[in-house]
Amino acid sequence: MRETFPIRVTENRIIAPNAWLLSFPRTFDFVAGQVIGISLNKSEVPRLYSIASGIQQNQTEILYTRKEEGLLTPPLSRCQKGDTVYITKPFGNFICKEEEAVWVATGTGIAPFASMAFSGQYKGKTLIQGARTPETMYFSGFFKEKMGSHYHPCCSRESTEGCFNGRVTDFLRQQTGIKTDIPYYLCGIAEMVVDVRDILISKGVPFSKINSEIFF
Repeated sequence: MRETFPIRVTENRIIAPNAWLLSFPRTFDFVAGQVIGISLNKSEVPRLYSIASGIQQNQTEILYTRKEEGLLTPPLSRCQKGDTVYITKPFGNFICKEEEAVWVATGTGIAPFASMAFSGQYKGKTLIQGARTPETMYFSGFFKEKMGSHYHPCCSRESTEGCFNGRVTDFLRQQTGIKTDIPYYLCGIAEMVVDVRDILISKGVPFSKINSEIFF
C-alpha cells in the first residue's frame, strides 16, 4: 500500500447530479494524466482517482461520482471544508506528449484530459467526450472554448444542440478517414475502452497507438 499523508479539504462541491469536485491545496508537482490515492482513514487502502486540475493550479481537484454501494464515495461526498482526507503522492504513466493525438473519454474518465487541457496541452488534440446527459458533460464549456471544432461532445440519452446524439462508439463508427499514424488515448469504463479500441483497430489504427486507462 502506498504511503498517505493528511491534507485538509478546501471545497467539496456538487457540479452535476451525483457528481462532486473535491479540492485541496496542491502540495506536490505532478504530470497531467497522473493519479493519486485517496482515503478517509490512514489505515484504509486508498482508492485511485485521476487528478482533474492543471499542473500550475494552486488547488488539486478530484472529480468523482457517488456510488451508494461504495466504501469511499458516500462518506467522501459528505466531507466539508476543513475536513481531513489522506492522499498519496501522484503516480502513473497515462501521459500524453506534445503531439497530435485523439482523446476519447466517457463519464468521470474525462478527468485526466481535463488535467491535460487545464495544463495547456490541448493544442493539436481532438477530444471525443461521451455522457448520458448534457449536465454530466463535465468541463464541456472549457473544452468548447479552447478546442473549438476539435471538441466532439456525444450525448447518449438526450438530443441537444451542439452534441452528437449517441455514444462515442456510434460517433467513431461514422467517421471516415481516421488518422492511423497518431496516438489515441482512451479513458472510461472497461466496456467503452474495449469497444473503442476494437473500432479503431478495425479502421486501421495499430494497437501500439492506442493507450488506455480504465475507470471502475
